[in-house]
Amino acid sequence: MTTHVERFAPSPTGPLHLGHAYSALLAFDAARKAKGRFLLRIEDIDTTRSRPEYEAAIHDDLAWLGIEWEEPVLRQSDRFDAYAAVLDQFRERGLLYPCTCTRKQIAAAMSAPQEGSDMPPPYPGTCRGRSFADMDGDYALRLDMRKALVSLGGAGVVKKLHFKETGRGPNREKGKIALDMPALIETVGDIVLARKDIPASYHLSVILDDAFQQITHVTRGHDLFAATPIHRILQALTGRPTPIYHHHDLIRDDTGRRLAKRDDARALSTLRAEGKTPADIREMVGL
Repeated sequence: MTTHVERFAPSPTGPLHLGHAYSALLAFDAARKAKGRFLLRIEDIDTTRSRPEYEAAIHDDLAWLGIEWEEPVLRQSDRFDAYAAVLDQFRERGLLYPCTCTRKQIAAAMSAPQEGSDMPPPYPGTCRGRSFADMDGDYALRLDMRKALVSLGGAGVVKKLHFKETGRGPNREKGKIALDMPALIETVGDIVLARKDIPASYHLSVILDDAFQQITHVTRGHDLFAATPIHRILQALTGRPTPIYHHHDLIRDDTGRRLAKRDDARALSTLRAEGKTPADIREMVGL
């Protein structure tokens, strides 16, 4: 019986770079060492920015690196009905409310920006309490974090929720990490779970897809460490299992900034064109 299932889940919105290679190779190597399974998932839920040429390039780059994955490849765009079903359940439980605020309005309502954070500032609750019956037009779906935590049984239950970290967070967090309910309410707040142009947020889709694919181990950059408590809450709300997390250091450019898809000089396709080999890539990322 396989007990170790890893995945790599890129978005086809740009070329893969060294940071992607590092994360994919770490997950692939871990699965191979454990004699487990390695899966590829295409997170194309943002249909406005996803491009088929980038999806094809993902397959090409990973195969060039020597990474093998099981077929068929899961694509988020094939799972919109599954996301909608869970959102309907949340709405029936009274955990969602409609929000018509723009990003600009939300930013203006914040008392102070949170520079350098990997998570956006908490929503100030402008639309909290609004009824769906009063809505006419476009709106986002927000999770009422306080109601969500109460639905799990209150502070006593939520404080017992935890996840296992085998890598490290930005502040070297490791081991069994417990969730802090007041912090979730005050520093995370009411997250968006869906918008008109995106049928489910990253937070919701990723926990549903990980459960669907029976992922046991999640390897990803520590810039997503701050999102893990949100994922743990959503797993508890939906009854999905919690994988073991391994957050790793980020590959950065010469100025210390983490790589982005706009960093063409470090795109795998550019490095390949310059004559780099898969062994070179492994050496460049410290493997």
